[in-house]
Amino acid sequence: MLTQVAEGVLIHRSELLQNNAVVVQGRAGVLIIDPGLTVGEMRCLANDLADSGRRVVAGFATHPDWDHVLWHAELGEVPRYGTARCADVMRDLRSRADWKARAAEGLPPEIAEEVPLDLFGLITGLPTGTVQIPWDGPRARIIEHPAHSPGHAALLIEERGVLVAGDMLSDVFIPMLDDFNGTNDPVKDYLTGLSLLEGVADEVDVLVPGHGSVGRADQVSARIEQDRAYLHALRDGHAPDDPRIGPSAKPGWEWVGDIHAGQAQRLAERRGRDATTG
Repeated sequence: MLTQVAEGVLIHRSELLQNNAVVVQGRAGVLIIDPGLTVGEMRCLANDLADSGRRVVAGFATHPDWDHVLWHAELGEVPRYGTARCADVMRDLRSRADWKARAAEGLPPEIAEEVPLDLFGLITGLPTGTVQIPWDGPRARIIEHPAHSPGHAALLIEERGVLVAGDMLSDVFIPMLDDFNGTNDPVKDYLTGLSLLEGVADEVDVLVPGHGSVGRADQVSARIEQDRAYLHALRDGHAPDDPRIGPSAKPGWEWVGDIHAGQAQRLAERRGRDATTG
């Protein structure tokens, strides 16, 4: 079911992971951002749009995680944009003979048979430095940053005051860090991403995270500070005081604590390696 969150901006939420597909009304049709998880959900989205007389004219993937690069034929054969790096990641994956098996490995078993993979990851990379989606609708400013995954971008729908944050600023997920095995500093990268989002916070009336509840203007800075506090505690080896993990976690989301435990362990191991080699 489509729910309006601002003038000309609607969301369609997935059941399992509370993914928020975002629909933005343009002059000739709609832009869909991160359209959902299962065949049933995407068909429902397509039907809702058709019933309301809305035609899909473009798509956008905020980043190359499996649950943000899906598509279904009933949504239409339209340009599906992402950052250049997001598209490169998907192109590299799909170039492998076993790409479909690799993609399937990361699917939750509850819905693995229901996730459509034929159009998975077919992203058109926008030239590096592109600052807005090329479409006939409200200006959608691209805010690319290094947090969470390669080629991650948030979109600011400027005329509507809506920030589509991708996998950032969630009330159910803690900050999930990128690869620990490279030379990058995933905590520093995430903090950089938060700073870039903080730079547009005064322009935001509605926050739509990739997962979880929509936030209003007064919650944007609070969510940024909550994520920053979590990252500082993780970086410094302290136990975070965070309602998304531990006894106060939302019922059914207790497993997010396992994500935290894994990140804390990998950071501790990395600190140990750095100390040894230093």
